Amino acid sequence: MRLPGADKLLWRKPLPSKGLGGIAATDKYVIVSARDLDDTQDLWRCLDATTGTTQWSVRYPATGSLDFGNSPRATPLIHDAVVYCYGAFGHLYAIDLHTGKVLWKRDTRKEFAVPDDLPWGLCGSPLIAGGKLILYIGGPKAALVAFAPKTGDILWKAPGAKPAYGSFLSGTFGGVEQVIGYDEATLGGWDVNNGQRLWTLTPDRPKDFNVPTPLAWNGHIIVSTENNATRMYRFAEHGALDPKPVASYAELRPDTHTPVIVGNRLFGVHGGLHCLDLSNGLKAIWRGEDDALGHYTTVIASPTRLLLITMLGEALLVDALANEYKVLDRKALVEDEGGLYGHPAIVGGKLYLRSGNAAVCFGME
Repeated sequence: MRLPGADKLLWRKPLPSKGLGGIAATDKYVIVSARDLDDTQDLWRCLDATTGTTQWSVRYPATGSLDFGNSPRATPLIHDAVVYCYGAFGHLYAIDLHTGKVLWKRDTRKEFAVPDDLPWGLCGSPLIAGGKLILYIGGPKAALVAFAPKTGDILWKAPGAKPAYGSFLSGTFGGVEQVIGYDEATLGGWDVNNGQRLWTLTPDRPKDFNVPTPLAWNGHIIVSTENNATRMYRFAEHGALDPKPVASYAELRPDTHTPVIVGNRLFGVHGGLHCLDLSNGLKAIWRGEDDALGHYTTVIASPTRLLLITMLGEALLVDALANEYKVLDRKALVEDEGGLYGHPAIVGGKLYLRSGNAAVCFGME
C-alpha cells in the first residue's frame, strides 16, 4: 500500500464550519459533524461514500461557548444500521443510517444535571457493550448511563464524578465483563450488566486531562496520560484492578493522542514515535525522531503498518514490524492545515478525513 497523492482525491465536500469530531464510515455512508453558519446548532451529515453527495442531515439547537469551538468532539457510532451521535453540549441522537430519521433523542446534560464547568464540553464517544449503549455523562446521580440502543430507555445508571474527556473501552478483565474509562480525576471499571463500580485507580500525580482511551492487551490494560506517563496494569479475581503497575515507561506522555497496539507492540506519539514491547515490561524497541510527530497525531494500525496523520495534514506510512523507525511513504494530503484533530476513517480502500471546512476522500493504492 502507498499513500494517496493529490491526484487520488476522489471528492471534497464543503462543510459550514471547522470541527473536532472524528469521522465514522461504512462502504456506503460517511458520517461527519459540524456546526451551522450561526454557530447555534449541531449539524450531522451523512455523505455518499463514493461521491460525497449529502444523503441526509440532522440539526438541532445547541448553544453555548467552549474552548476550541463548539463543534461535537465525539466520533459517531454506527451499529446495526443506527448512527449514535453525541454533541459537545450533551445532545444524544439515534438516527436511522439509511433514511436520517431520528429514532430517539435525549438532552443528557439537562436530564442528568451535568455540571456546566466543562471547558471542552462532553467528548466521550458512544460505546456498545453487553447489548447496551453506554456513555459517561457525568451527572452526580447518573455519571455512567446504559441505554437500550433501539429505544433510548435507561437500563441502569451509576452515580459518580464529573466527566473527563476520553472515551471508554469494554472487555472481560479478571473474569468480569466491564467498561473502563476516566472520570474527572480517576480511572475506573464498571460491571456492564448493572453499572456497579468495581474498582477505582487514583494516579500518583493529579490533574491529567484524561483524554487518551485505555487499551486492552492480553488481559491487561495500558493507560497513557501527560502527568503519569504510560503504565500497564493487571487484574485480580472478580474484576478488580491491581493498583500497582506491572510496567511503566516514562517517556510516552500524550495529553490527547491515544496510542495503538500491533501484536505485542505499543506505538504512541510524544516527541516522536515510540515503539514499546508489551511482552517485555514496556521496554523501548525504538524511538523515531521526526519533526512532524511532536504533538497530537492520529494513528490507524493494521497488522503490519501504521498510518499516522499529523496536525498539519501530512500522512506517514510506517512499518510496524521493523526493528527501527522505518517510514515507507509520506505525503502532504491537505494544504494549509493547522489543526487537524478529527480522527480519520479507512473503509474499502478509501481514506476519509476532515480538514478545515471540508470532508475529503482519497483513494488508497
